[in-house]
Amino acid sequence: MAGGHRPTSARRRAVFFTLAVVALVVVCALSLAVGARSLSPGVVLNALTHYDPNNTDALVVVDKRIPRTLIGLLAGGCLALGGAVMQGLTRNPLADPGILGVNFGAALAAVVAIAVFGVTSPSGYLWFAFAGAALASVLVYVVASGGREGATPVKLALAGAAVSAALGSVITAVQLTNTAALDSLRFWQVGSLAGRGTDVLTQVAPLALVGVVLALGLGRTLNGLALGDDLARGLGQKVAVSRLVGAVAVVLLCGSATAAVGPLVFVGLVVPHVARYFAGPDYRFILPFSLVLGPVLLLGADVIGRVVALPGELQVGIVIGLVGAPFFIALVRRTRLGSL
Repeated sequence: MAGGHRPTSARRRAVFFTLAVVALVVVCALSLAVGARSLSPGVVLNALTHYDPNNTDALVVVDKRIPRTLIGLLAGGCLALGGAVMQGLTRNPLADPGILGVNFGAALAAVVAIAVFGVTSPSGYLWFAFAGAALASVLVYVVASGGREGATPVKLALAGAAVSAALGSVITAVQLTNTAALDSLRFWQVGSLAGRGTDVLTQVAPLALVGVVLALGLGRTLNGLALGDDLARGLGQKVAVSRLVGAVAVVLLCGSATAAVGPLVFVGLVVPHVARYFAGPDYRFILPFSLVLGPVLLLGADVIGRVVALPGELQVGIVIGLVGAPFFIALVRRTRLGSL
C-alpha cells in the first residue's frame, strides 16, 4: 500500500524510526533515574556496571526500576502492536484491544481468582487474567462468526461491546458482594507498573514474544484486508483464516500485557495512529513503528506519574487516561467529519 494521505519515502520513514528508537532509549534512561529518589546518570550507570547489594541506590535501580522498566517495555509494545492489528482487522480507526473483550475478560478472571480462590498477588492471578482475556476473545469471535458473512468488522465490534457489557455487570456484582475482591482488584484495574517484579515478566514474556512474531508477520495480510474482504479474497487471501490468526495475535499480546499491568486504556488506540502518521498507511511499517512507540508512551507516562505527585505517585493508567482522552475526542470528531 504505497498510497495514502501523503507520500512517505523510505528515507523519511527511516529517519522517523531512528528518532523513535532514540526516544525509547531516552525514556528507558529516565525510567531508571527518575522517581521519588532521583538519581544522576553516573549513579545509575555505576549501579548497572558495579552492582552492590549493600548500596541503596543500586537496590533501587536494579531491584525496583529495571523490572518496572522491562515490564513497561513489554506491556507498551504489546498493547500498541495489538491495537494496530485490531484496527487493521476491523478496518475501524477507533478500535483498540478492548474490542475483543480482553480487558473485561481479564478483569473478571482476576475477580474470580481473588473472590473464590483467595489469590491476592499480581503473580498469583496473572494466569487467571490471561485465561480470562483469551476466553472472552474467543467468545466474541464465536458470537461474531454466526451467520453467512462470518466475523465481519461490524459484527466483531457489536459482539465485543455486548460481551464486554455482560462481563462488566458480572464484575460489578462480584465486587459489591465481596469486599476482599474489591480491595485487591481496584489497584490492578487502574493499571500500574509499580509492584511488578521479574516473576511477572518471566511468566508473560514467552507468550508475548509469540504474539509479537505473529503480529509482525501480518503486515501484507492487513494491507489486503484494508482493501475490503472481496478484494482481499480476489488477491488470494483467506479472510477468515487471516482474521483468526490476527485475533490469536491480539489475545497473546493484549492478554499478556493486561495480565501483567492491568487494563490500560488508550495505548492500543493512540499509538497506531501516531505510527500511521509517521510510517504511512502500509501496515508492514505501522506494526514495527507501533512496537517501538508503545513503550515510549507508556514509560513516558509512568515517569510523569512518578514526579507530579511527590512524594507519592500517580498510577500510569491515570496518566495515560489524561493524555489519551483528548486524543480520542479529537479522533472521534475527525472520524465523524470523514477525514480519516
